[in-house]
Amino acid sequence: MTLIFIRIFFILLSIIVGFQVGSFIQHENLDFGKIGAAVGFLVAVAITLFEFAMRKVSVRGLSSAVFGLIFGLIMAKLVSDTLALVPIDETMLYSLRVVLTLIFCYLGMIVAIRGRDEFNIIVPYVKFSRQDQKDELVVLDTSVIIDGRILDIGNTRFLEGKFVVPRFVLRELQQIADSSDSLKRARGRRGLDILAKLQKNPNIDVKIHNEDFADIKEVDAKIVKLAKVLSAKVFTNDYNLNKIAEIQSVKVLNVNELANALRPVVLPGEGMEIRLSKEGKEYNQGVGYLEDGTMVVVDNGRRLIGQSVKVIVGSVLQTAAGRMIFGKLPEDLKRDRNNNRR
Repeated sequence: MTLIFIRIFFILLSIIVGFQVGSFIQHENLDFGKIGAAVGFLVAVAITLFEFAMRKVSVRGLSSAVFGLIFGLIMAKLVSDTLALVPIDETMLYSLRVVLTLIFCYLGMIVAIRGRDEFNIIVPYVKFSRQDQKDELVVLDTSVIIDGRILDIGNTRFLEGKFVVPRFVLRELQQIADSSDSLKRARGRRGLDILAKLQKNPNIDVKIHNEDFADIKEVDAKIVKLAKVLSAKVFTNDYNLNKIAEIQSVKVLNVNELANALRPVVLPGEGMEIRLSKEGKEYNQGVGYLEDGTMVVVDNGRRLIGQSVKVIVGSVLQTAAGRMIFGKLPEDLKRDRNNNRR
């Protein structure tokens, strides 16, 4: 709404200025005041349309281009001043100045735009803040938004700083939500709902980041690149993205690793009660699950499927997919001990 007001104000101001300028021209048959107002209106509309067409141009890219232009002007000035020390015709020297200025300005802008990701010291990116306060940025990927646990983590206030949602991640969520596959469509809509709840939560600061990397196709690579540019961390539950980010020295917050770290410690010999829900892969095994999703495999538990049984923990195995607990029934454990004594 503010942008619309500014555009309307600019057009009205241009009409007034055009009318004032046209009024200075005196002519018997023509009213240059009205002509000037019309010209001002057309020019203002043309500039507004041009501004609207530039909405995808990032501030970082524009500032990089300006930096390259200034650098090109400085280099052209230095080289032309050096050539001025050589006895050259004034007309030739002027022509060389123009040519060098065009060449160096063009090359400076091109080089600066291509390397815009490295221009973190440009004035628009300098943040003036107290040194005892650090604004932590956390870039969210698509999978962690769809997962939904980030909403509960944000409510606990364990994570400080701003959550950054790149525009290309939001676009990927919208594509998943519009998928013809019903499962993908449900996942995409869940992700959009979670993102909406994050934005409405007063305890969580969420920012949509408009920067895109047109030369990079993969979303994961874009996320890592953005995190490097912003000196931010990546919040994900994607194993592959986790490894890619770590290889490029980007800090990663993995929600699965956090969940594994918060699971209660289970030691061999401890007892627990578990409801067996299905058969195991090996003969006569029964399988149940703890509340946090940990799989519990019970020897000789097949006959007790559908019942809640007491299990003695035998061993705990940590895998890439999570943690697995292997246990035995108390009577089986007692029988094994008696057999060992014999």
